[in-house]
Amino acid sequence: MKAIIFDSGTLISLSMNGLLDELEKLKKIFDGKFLITKDVKREVVDKPITIKRFELEALRIRKLIDDKVLEMPNSLEINENELIKQIENIKNITNSTFVGDGREIHLIDSGEASCLALSLLLNEKKIKNVVAVDERTTRLLCENPENLKKIMEHKLHTKIQSKKENYKYFNGIKIIRSVELIYIAHKKGLIKIKDGKLVLDALLWALKLKGCSISDAEINEMKNLK
Repeated sequence: MKAIIFDSGTLISLSMNGLLDELEKLKKIFDGKFLITKDVKREVVDKPITIKRFELEALRIRKLIDDKVLEMPNSLEINENELIKQIENIKNITNSTFVGDGREIHLIDSGEASCLALSLLLNEKKIKNVVAVDERTTRLLCENPENLKKIMEHKLHTKIQSKKENYKYFNGIKIIRSVELIYIAHKKGLIKIKDGKLVLDALLWALKLKGCSISDAEINEMKNLK
């Protein structure tokens, strides 16, 4: 068994670009689970469904849950109380890892924390998994926390202290972005529009402009992959 855990930002990026059908097609060829936590569901369905501007997108994502394209952690026998405990642990560790001007820097909220917490619990069960997250801070926290520290120092114009002993908590968490998911969909022929590199360029740029953290150089590199 394997799983992809979806953060709200990735689902919103895909929804805003009309790519939820492609997500459903990916699920059909994926030998595993697409998971969503209660905290993420609250962010992409429960709250936005009450706001007219976001109601349609929320309904579309809710249908994916109803159709079991997206499933809850209990589908892999994850205990909800254990998950809640791990979420609080992740938030406490993450939001105390970096200190600037004598204050701890708040990095993530419950949605992102729930995805990281679920990944750690799945790791304990020896279930291979990745977290689909488009936001740069969470991704760098897992992949390159020292680089995140440098970026924050540049952005905040202050010296940042870090608790490097906290880095180990995120070592086993693997990240994927919406751009990588849609790149796979394109390579597998799951995209309706057939126009080679032009449609791939359009897809990657659309996701970048809707919030996915990817550089121009990375886009060019992905377009040239064989």
